[in-house]
Amino acid sequence: MNFYTINYIQNHQNTDRTALYILIIIAASAMIIFAILYLRDRFNTRYRDLGIIALLFLLLFTGTQYEKYVQNNEQKSKAAQIVPFIKSVADDENVKESDVMVSSLSLQDGMIVRIDSKNEDYQLNLNENNNSYTLNRAHVIDHHVYVQK
Repeated sequence: MNFYTINYIQNHQNTDRTALYILIIIAASAMIIFAILYLRDRFNTRYRDLGIIALLFLLLFTGTQYEKYVQNNEQKSKAAQIVPFIKSVADDENVKESDVMVSSLSLQDGMIVRIDSKNEDYQLNLNENNNSYTLNRAHVIDHHVYVQK
């Protein structure tokens, strides 16, 4: 079972998209080069075809980037909900924020909250609006815990 601290959640909200940006730049550059070569010699249609292929790759990479952008925004909104929750639990239990660990990166009903300084696990029960919660004592079956700090 994996547990995540508030530091891990705040530091790992962004994903590395450098490779996808490089592929988009390469596809756009290839499309421009093939368009210029085609405009020089209009009878040589292979440049037009290669330019169309580069355009299709550019559209593919851009669509993939947009999908990752949407997923990243959704993940940020869920992480934005869990950070105040962790702070609230730490305040209610009179412990440091770094002592509170959760079993999920998004705020969801039924996740496990571990208070490290007390060596206790709790199951989270949220109301339908996600604006109040109760913590019930829980016992974890698998005691092999991996903490992502």
